[in-house]
Amino acid sequence: MSVEVLTRTGDNMRARAEMRRRGVDCITPWFQKVLHRTRLANGVIVGHAKKSWDVLKTLEFIEEHVSRTTPILDLGACSSELLCSLYKMGFSALTGIDLNPDVTRMPYNQNVKYVTGDFTNTSFPEEAFGAITAISVLEHGYCGPKAFREVSRILETGGYLIGSTDYWPEKIDTRGVTAYGLDWRIFSKGELLELIAEAGKHGLLPVGQLHFEASEPTVRWFKRDYTFAWFAFRKVGAQCEPAGKGKGL
Repeated sequence: MSVEVLTRTGDNMRARAEMRRRGVDCITPWFQKVLHRTRLANGVIVGHAKKSWDVLKTLEFIEEHVSRTTPILDLGACSSELLCSLYKMGFSALTGIDLNPDVTRMPYNQNVKYVTGDFTNTSFPEEAFGAITAISVLEHGYCGPKAFREVSRILETGGYLIGSTDYWPEKIDTRGVTAYGLDWRIFSKGELLELIAEAGKHGLLPVGQLHFEASEPTVRWFKRDYTFAWFAFRKVGAQCEPAGKGKGL
């Protein structure tokens, strides 16, 4: 499935429990968050319990489709637990990019390459990565043509773009609301279809079926109730060989 929607809050809770069971839960514990906020500890607060379902789906997709030595790039990596979890799973060529300079203070920064920068205009070589992830990133300052043009440039043919975005089938007005210094949107079904079409212009095509139904909001933020949509695209080309598969979690 290439587009799927979180339809029940319980699915999110079950995903977090599964991540704990498998030893890939990297959320900063509550007592460390207190130390961070009182400036008694350094580093970055990582992860969020509401971002469990889409993180686990992304980990499982990468585990199934990508080898552990494949270069992987995470967009909007500051505070994202995805690279931390992949590192625990044995993936060895991990890079994260974020506008926030604190990204270089993320956990495992001796083993994971973290860089400060704009993911729509990077200095990475062409086709440098076999997989690119974007967990709740595209909805902040969204500019489809710039984002997908750069992703397509630095993603190898046959590679994957996997991520998630804020979503609700009907349009929810977020005009005037900013988050992380950027405009914020909750993608409607129509806007998500437009996103898929824009990605297709840059050779990024859905890898499976599309499901857009949502039965209940699973998150409330800035007084808006919505849920998350997860997606997986593959970069097509003249020769599109299957990526190497990893072992199970």
